[in-house]
Amino acid sequence: MAAPATYTQQDQPAGVPPLSLTGERTLPDVPAENYWFRRHLAVYRWVAERCRGLRVVDMACGEGYGTAVLAERAAEATGVDANPDAHEHARVKYTRPGVRFVRDLVETYDEPCDAIVFLQTIEHLEDPGAALDRFRSLLRPGGVAYVSTPNVLTLAPPGAVKSDNPWHVREYRAGEFRELCAASFESVELLGVFHARKLLLHDWALRLGWDDLHARLGITNRFYDWFTPAISETDFALRPGGLDRALDFLAILR
Repeated sequence: MAAPATYTQQDQPAGVPPLSLTGERTLPDVPAENYWFRRHLAVYRWVAERCRGLRVVDMACGEGYGTAVLAERAAEATGVDANPDAHEHARVKYTRPGVRFVRDLVETYDEPCDAIVFLQTIEHLEDPGAALDRFRSLLRPGGVAYVSTPNVLTLAPPGAVKSDNPWHVREYRAGEFRELCAASFESVELLGVFHARKLLLHDWALRLGWDDLHARLGITNRFYDWFTPAISETDFALRPGGLDRALDFLAILR
């Protein structure tokens, strides 16, 4: 059965096949998915600022939007993904100079680079340590890997081992994620992704009973049909500390 139109990309450039949400990856141009897209995009933009002039590989790049963001600062950004639909979509949509896409597995891609970006994917892997070891082997001297993953404490129900996302093999606490990364890299710096601006105000409103209020007023759909598409990457912030409350972790690995 085809995905509902509300979960398929809208307004794609001519000749670009739209993608539909499956739960495996986030997508731009899907208003109902905007929260998750912007949450990921905030990290890509933070990483891009630290990749100026570098040759960067965006592993498991999916739709390709992150690779295009990295290319705004990098000397070259290569998006790697094994999915044929995602690869073809990215290849024909993001054509600016300095961007290229390679259809390959994370486990077999073998071009050396200055930086590797691997966002919101390590939780999908049966052998994450092997992937991190491979990344280390691909990095040139002085290279850095940026790896993010959701925080199980804020993604899963209280006390649960993981969320109900069927694509996730394992979800991590901060200490567990740090330990995993430290087995492959000498230096591990961990940041958290947190709500900011509009989303922080929304969090405060929820604590004050907003969920009950919008339901009683009958404005739930009207409000969130406006609010969700209005979220931007500036409504998220990266910082150290308080990692148990973070939405996601970003490891900077050397």
